[in-house]
Amino acid sequence: MKAVVITKFGAPNVLELVDHPDPTLADDEVLIAVKAAGVNRPDIAQRKGNYPPPPGAPQDIPGLEVAGIVVATGKEVVGFDTGDRVCALIVGGGYAQYATAKATHCLPIPKNLDFIEAASLPETVFTVWSNVFERGRLTAGENFLVHGGTSGIGITAIQLAKALGAKVYTTAGSDEKCQACLDLGAEQAINYKSQAFEDVLVDVGIDVVLDMIGGEYFRKNIHIMNHDGRLVYINAMGGADVHLDIREVMQKRIYITGSTLRNRDKKFKANLTQAVKENVWPLIESGKFKPMVFAEFALEDAAKAHELLETSKHIGKIVLTNAYTDL
Repeated sequence: MKAVVITKFGAPNVLELVDHPDPTLADDEVLIAVKAAGVNRPDIAQRKGNYPPPPGAPQDIPGLEVAGIVVATGKEVVGFDTGDRVCALIVGGGYAQYATAKATHCLPIPKNLDFIEAASLPETVFTVWSNVFERGRLTAGENFLVHGGTSGIGITAIQLAKALGAKVYTTAGSDEKCQACLDLGAEQAINYKSQAFEDVLVDVGIDVVLDMIGGEYFRKNIHIMNHDGRLVYINAMGGADVHLDIREVMQKRIYITGSTLRNRDKKFKANLTQAVKENVWPLIESGKFKPMVFAEFALEDAAKAHELLETSKHIGKIVLTNAYTDL
């Protein structure tokens, strides 16, 4: 099969399209002819050598979410057959003509979505549902802040939180991006390059924060949070070392948590898949949540996709399309 591999750790140009052995299908997996694959920050981290795949995952092919057609099923698989249109959360190997996925980590593609839109969903939807609604326990009527509102995580978090009755606040790096956040349903979008979000939101009071920045944002998040607030981390792009005043955490009774998704066990991911199917898929089917794809690149142009993602100029997801899958 054709696949994009990481030839060595480094800049985007280390990604190369090569002929690669087909993946081996396990009894509890489906083999997917990949029509499209999402591009995410963890792919960049893996390319740089900072996010190693777990044991058993493809070691040289990045890609954590795919959409395509089931072409084979393991003998233990129930619920999916050859010819089914699916999207899936996978542990790696998405930048390829074929990829395997645990059947319990697959979802049927909603009829109102194409393969490109579907490929933009699993990594961000699974991450947001797990961290905002399960770990963060966001409920209707609460105030929710997500940093990086036009990232894949941001556009997902804004729409889901809004659809489920929360009041959404966000930060973004330009007036254009702030307007895009407002268009998605945010109550207020703060340009962090011209305003200090901690000053703007201190009188609002935030119940749940989803942060992928870390660093100096930690103290600022604590400052604007309500009593019994929940601060959830999914990355630390601004630095992992933070200043913690434990007294403020105690006084406000703030719950600080965070998670990564890739290394969670298959049972956890299966349960999360079911939760997404029950809670998020109806919102997609009804049009209350819509994928936002900013740019599409051919599989062989994966390096260009990574270059764009690293500029942070995108509003929405970046997706690779696969012309090598002729189905």
